[in-house]
Amino acid sequence: MRAIAVLASLMLVAAACGGSTPPAASSAPTVAASAAPTQDQVAAFYQGKTVKIIVGYTTGGGYDTYARTLSAHIGKHIPGNPTVIVENMDGAGSIKALNYIYTAAPKDGTVFGTFGRGLPEAELRADEGVQFKSKELNWIGSMNEEVSVCVVRSDSPIKSFEDAQKQTVTIGATGPNDDTGFFPRILNALAGTKFDLKIGYPGGNDVLLAMERGEVQGRCGWSWSSVISTKKDWIDTKYVRILTQMSMNKHPDIPKEVPLATEFVKNPDDKQILEVIFARQAIGRPYAAPPGIPAARVKALQDAFEKTMKDPAFLADANKAKQEINARNATEVKAVIDKIFSTPANLVTRLKQIAQ
Repeated sequence: MRAIAVLASLMLVAAACGGSTPPAASSAPTVAASAAPTQDQVAAFYQGKTVKIIVGYTTGGGYDTYARTLSAHIGKHIPGNPTVIVENMDGAGSIKALNYIYTAAPKDGTVFGTFGRGLPEAELRADEGVQFKSKELNWIGSMNEEVSVCVVRSDSPIKSFEDAQKQTVTIGATGPNDDTGFFPRILNALAGTKFDLKIGYPGGNDVLLAMERGEVQGRCGWSWSSVISTKKDWIDTKYVRILTQMSMNKHPDIPKEVPLATEFVKNPDDKQILEVIFARQAIGRPYAAPPGIPAARVKALQDAFEKTMKDPAFLADANKAKQEINARNATEVKAVIDKIFSTPANLVTRLKQIAQ
């Protein structure tokens, strides 16, 4: 009797819904829907949230301006469409920012950031103040591959790289071991230049102001993309002279007569050291999030980054801002990090000696 009553109840429900008997339960809908909740959960998490992009330098420099262009577009590609803002956290050549991202930032996918591309190498050398582990970070991607340059004011007595090997040149830097500080130091050690560093400027833009005030004669480790986006007039008006290009390959837009730094290093071991150092140039504008973030949210941020790099509206804004975009995805960035940490022990020792 109980079975008959249950059947009768089902028939009444079916009639209320349109007259057909409800189908037998099937496992197929459960399998088909199994992937959907993860995406829905990510969207539900981000909806109404604010995502912060931490920039390890002051406003106005290349890392900052690139991040602001990214922040204007990436939100629409993150499930749930959160608001995305930029927060500057300068200090110690951006080590302060990456330490924060690694140790203190929320590990929920609401914070990621950009910092000096040479910081993984700073960890390799065990530099003072480093608290992060590059291989434990959740890498998001890189907006560009870089060629860096060393420039001096045209009214300085330094007219060529060879002059810098003979005469002292005052160079402004944000920290001793970010690009602005370490590149001139490595050239002093391996190519015999006489760069005299004035360290402690909060950001690259502050170094440029120091050049204008006459406090320093030049800047090294300056990304060409940043030169073009922030001070192209300095090139057009010949306010500065380019002494060298710091990468494994020349930039097509820089005059061919400007030499590569590698041309002035003859010792094979020293050339190999430069190759290790210049490996960072392949990830010129890196972005990473803290460890410990749920995998689905990490994937969402990585996918959003890749989609943004191909977004026509984003590319139009980047072009308007004179920002080169030659993006690398998370897998490609991770490969560069792995390459840096596979450096032979004898070269790591030499790098440490130079850094000290």
